[in-house]
Amino acid sequence: MAPLIQVALGGAVGASARYLSGLAMTHLMGKSFPWNTMFVNFLGSFLMGVVVVTLAHENGNRFAPLLMTGMLGGFTTYSAFSLDAMTIIERGDYGIGAFYVLGTLVLALGGIALGLFAARSFYA
Repeated sequence: MAPLIQVALGGAVGASARYLSGLAMTHLMGKSFPWNTMFVNFLGSFLMGVVVVTLAHENGNRFAPLLMTGMLGGFTTYSAFSLDAMTIIERGDYGIGAFYVLGTLVLALGGIALGLFAARSFYA
């Protein structure tokens, strides 16, 4: 399958999963804080770590456009993150804004580290 078609199909799946995850997190946590965006960025980073290691060990680089660029690119939400952060900052909630920016960064880096560790442990 051509890489462009893989990206398009993966993007549709990832964006749909992002929408459904957002609905679920909003239902669970409420709308007072963008928990849904933080969760999706953590989960997307974790999955990226797992996918990178898995594709390397399974010689599956032909699926990278589908899984990494398409699905995970459509799933993660850094444009939504930027909008959420600016909205919080513009309303003058600087402490909450700093928590959100730093929390998202820590969770995203933690997610990819955890994903890499989990997948590497599996293949060890």
